[in-house]
Amino acid sequence: MKYNHIPRERLGFFPTPLVELSKLSKKLNGPRIFMKRDDNTGLAMGGNKTRKLEFILGDALAHGANTIVTAGAAQSNHCRQTAAAAASLGLECHLVLGGKEPAHVNGNLLLDKIFGCHIHWAGQNRKGEDIPTIVEQLKRDGKKPYVVPYGGSNALGAVAFVEAFAELQAQCKDLRLSFTHIVFASSSGGTHAGLMLGNKLFKSPCQIVGINIDKDEAGEASFHQTIVSLASSAARLIGEDCTFSDSDLTLNLDYVGEGYGVMGALENEAISMTAQTQGILLDPVYTGKAMGGLIDMIRAGQFKPSDRVLFWHTGGAPALFAYSSALDLAQK
Repeated sequence: MKYNHIPRERLGFFPTPLVELSKLSKKLNGPRIFMKRDDNTGLAMGGNKTRKLEFILGDALAHGANTIVTAGAAQSNHCRQTAAAAASLGLECHLVLGGKEPAHVNGNLLLDKIFGCHIHWAGQNRKGEDIPTIVEQLKRDGKKPYVVPYGGSNALGAVAFVEAFAELQAQCKDLRLSFTHIVFASSSGGTHAGLMLGNKLFKSPCQIVGINIDKDEAGEASFHQTIVSLASSAARLIGEDCTFSDSDLTLNLDYVGEGYGVMGALENEAISMTAQTQGILLDPVYTGKAMGGLIDMIRAGQFKPSDRVLFWHTGGAPALFAYSSALDLAQK
């Protein structure tokens, strides 16, 4: 695959580990479960956004930017990794965060502040609605701003996960493994699109299963359309002649619950079970919900005993500290 024409800045430690969760599989009496540990990418306590930022910030520098602007929720993993990446590259960073400044700073927000970024509180606008105004002010101040899209999900971000799929294929070859399913949290779409494209380019029989963790909002294009469009755009960017439609997409909508960032019994059980069987931390917003979905799907008999399921851990554990009041910490 043709990446050489795409500017890139190395930010993470790759390949990330591929491990088997044998104790979790045994507890669930389910298929073999494995995990791709993108919580170990190395940048600012890890996460999948590091992969995307290598390409996106490479593009920013190629365009002469000296200031990075992006948006997210107050406990955004994407914003935390963007702040760290910008700091490592000597770039000024502005984060546009939903909500209002809390009385007590912890979790990802604490790390944002440690990385020295500028924070703009945006109330209900957690998806970057206020960015154009901020960008214009930065230009008036003589800055050269570059906007990193919400979640790092554009064609460049999706290409990063084509490469991630190639990385996984190399590990599978070394370990003589293959997977029937890859399950992960699907939020802004770039990870999902890149894995879909990688799966098609490698002619893999694996089923790519995104667990949706957010609700579509009024006025937005449907999330299905967003993912399909990103996959097709990423293919064009690397010169591959393939397009996608809704029929290529598997997006499970059963586990959205009360919506983005709202913890319930599903997330609590998944976080506790994974920690107490494997010693691995999930986060309350993304991986907790996705693992909760996987656990429920196993219990419902949606996988055969012979299946080999890979759970792609996208990171986010720092947010646990901000959700302590919502965590069920009773001894299991």
